[in-house]
Amino acid sequence: MAGLFGSAAAANPLDEPHLNIIPRTPSEAARVARVTTPTTDFSTMTRFEDLPAGAATVRARNNADAFSQPSKNISFENELTFKVGNGLFRKLWVSSPSSTLASDGLGPLYNARSCQRCHIKDGRGHPPEAGDTSAVSMFLRISIPGSLNDNTAQIKDYLATQADPTYGTQLQDFALPGHPAEYKMGVTYTHEVIELSDGETATLRHPGYEALNLGYGPLHKDAMLSPRVAPQMIGLGLLEAIPTADILVLTDPDDLDGDGISGRENIVWSAQFNQPMLGRFGLKAGAPTVREQSAAAFAGDIGISSPLFPNGAGECTAAQTECQNAPHGDADDRGFEIDDDILDLVTFYSRNLAVPARRDAADPDVLRGKQVFYETGCASCHHPSFVTHRLADQPEQSFQLIWPYTDMLLHDMGAGLADNRPEARATGQEWRTPPLWGIGLTQQVSGHSYFLHDGRARSLLEAILWHDGEAAPTKQSVVDMQKADRDALIKFLESL
Repeated sequence: MAGLFGSAAAANPLDEPHLNIIPRTPSEAARVARVTTPTTDFSTMTRFEDLPAGAATVRARNNADAFSQPSKNISFENELTFKVGNGLFRKLWVSSPSSTLASDGLGPLYNARSCQRCHIKDGRGHPPEAGDTSAVSMFLRISIPGSLNDNTAQIKDYLATQADPTYGTQLQDFALPGHPAEYKMGVTYTHEVIELSDGETATLRHPGYEALNLGYGPLHKDAMLSPRVAPQMIGLGLLEAIPTADILVLTDPDDLDGDGISGRENIVWSAQFNQPMLGRFGLKAGAPTVREQSAAAFAGDIGISSPLFPNGAGECTAAQTECQNAPHGDADDRGFEIDDDILDLVTFYSRNLAVPARRDAADPDVLRGKQVFYETGCASCHHPSFVTHRLADQPEQSFQLIWPYTDMLLHDMGAGLADNRPEARATGQEWRTPPLWGIGLTQQVSGHSYFLHDGRARSLLEAILWHDGEAAPTKQSVVDMQKADRDALIKFLESL
């Protein structure tokens, strides 16, 4: 851990200024070690694994609202705060000037008019369907190679990028009247048939992306584009409450244990705390806290300024002069289009979207699939469980045994999944291990079964078959295993 930062850094790599932590006692630390040691007994359900969010777990609903419930252990007063945050998450923003001063400031360039438009029913987004001319819930990130500054120079192995001088850091496909949109997303697919054991086959679709109908001239010659689908929202506060030390102990960048897995931490510069911090959120772990991730989404996706990202023009660049000079919602005495109070409410809502209970966790086929999951190496990256910090002011997330099935680390997933665009310490082939809790409810909540960072996989099996790089041996084991074991593995994932 000492090698994370250069000698000039004043911050400790274990700093967690976003949390009000009550330190664990030695006896508590021993208990945590016991309950989070991966099981070797697959004859029965592990105690408490049917409650993936601990006391915050809610009943698994059988409708599209399964991801939209507050933490089970939330107080009556905090449930009201959650509902107000939900209203702000769903709010449709309008352009300035407007008589609705609490709702103006949209754009002028944007990807959606509300948070809910991308995170539909608080679930995951999807790529455009065939013939669809819009890409709501998906966009292209963009950057060009950059240089280290005084902040990022403190972080070892930081891969500096900067915004495209014309198009910023993400491409917006919507704009207010009088402003051209930045682009339209073009997606085409080619297909590859994969032969599996027992005569089974699967078809992978290889996507190709284009930025069409560019509204402000050509992209920079060195522009790097990365497709991003909006991820599901459940359990974010619990992921934020996992002790940094418990994540870092899982790192093995030089594969010293020889298992072929070399997870690395992403270290990012926090705009909220003005220091390096562990990246936790986003597809490459590019954001350190729920609050910072929320503020960045307001700015980039909707064009809404806040104390963390104060530009009233949102993602408009200096090259987009008409966009910069357009009316913005921060021209009145608010100073920003949303203030700290609104950002706090949306953060509270995002932290407390509850994880549904497991289904059929004790089913014999699910237990067999769980054994396959562990024995083929899936659990090496999709780390089953953690215990969160004991927190003085977040009872919903405090000292919970959780089962997210992620190590929160970066892994090289091979050339097939590469976006070839770095982000902080993440290379163009590295992605953060996504949590698996709730993955079996994707069809029910989101109306589709598309997975991975750009939704290319149309099933859980296809998502597995896209794994490569560090996960290549595990993927090959799935290809070669008996169909009954492969089916059991999928059934286990669907139970999460």
